[in-house]
Amino acid sequence: MANTYNQIHIQFVFAVKHRNGLIHTTFKEELYKYIAGIIKFHNHKLLAINGMPDHLHILIGMRPTQSISDLMQDIKGSSSKWINQKKFLKVKFEWQEGYGAFSYSKSQVNIVVDYIKNQEQHHANKTFQEEYLEFLKIFEVEYDARYIFKEPA
Repeated sequence: MANTYNQIHIQFVFAVKHRNGLIHTTFKEELYKYIAGIIKFHNHKLLAINGMPDHLHILIGMRPTQSISDLMQDIKGSSSKWINQKKFLKVKFEWQEGYGAFSYSKSQVNIVVDYIKNQEQHHANKTFQEEYLEFLKIFEVEYDARYIFKEPA
């Protein structure tokens, strides 16, 4: 739309179902490229992607033409289907339900990019659960501790 301007930076954080370490080094770069393609297809801008065997971080410049939930549904649904079709694993791959979506100002983008690029170093001292709870606290997101990491029945 003419004369519509925006600058929206969102970091997405989401885990493998049961937080199992299924994202192997043998295919993680291919997975990142596949997810980058989904983001580009929807006209968003990928700023950083990285993770650990049990979770991913993605920072994008997001266009307001798509909802966060629709984008995440496409990324998680398409990528899990792709992983299973490629038969990278001997077990069925699934993402855990839900995700974190955290917004940043332009002045914070380089810090977040560096944070995402250095996941391996960061997680030498902190688990995914500790990291995720820290994000919720920093961003003052209310949650029920009884359900935060509980898998649906």
